[in-house]
Amino acid sequence: PDLVDSLRESLYPPLALIANLWQEVYHLPGNYPINHKVFIEHCHSSGQCQPTPLLLKYGVGDYNCLHQDIYGNLVFPLQVAVLLSVPRDDFTGGEFVVTEQRPRMQSRVEVLAPRQGEGIIFAVNQRPAQGRRGIYRVTMRHGDSRLHSGLRFTLGIIFHDAKSSGS
Repeated sequence: PDLVDSLRESLYPPLALIANLWQEVYHLPGNYPINHKVFIEHCHSSGQCQPTPLLLKYGVGDYNCLHQDIYGNLVFPLQVAVLLSVPRDDFTGGEFVVTEQRPRMQSRVEVLAPRQGEGIIFAVNQRPAQGRRGIYRVTMRHGDSRLHSGLRFTLGIIFHDAKSSGS
């Protein structure tokens, strides 16, 4: 939909600046273009032509296992989840969960409970972290805890397109 496409395009430029800083920190070549349409053209030329924004609906007992939204070789490192429902009025449970898998350490879990209309920006795959010996990569996964009552709707904005199921 146009509204989701507009959100994707307007949220992308400041996130591209962060993604480019991460590229520098990791000493990786190349930068993400600041214009989302240009980035999508790169996705399409790589065979990733399937749009990835999601409208997620959770009912009682539903949950989303910890995962990463990687849909091809070209992956934008940040994404956004926007809660569309009202906690406690529309649903209970269903908190957003993020895990950090740190090298040689136990995983760390964060449980987030946004309010209606709030967005969470999080790493798709890895994020930089400062350690005693410098910067290292922390592997990230996200999901949702079990919904106890009601219905919960979330908009997922992923900035890279995916390979189509026929590819």
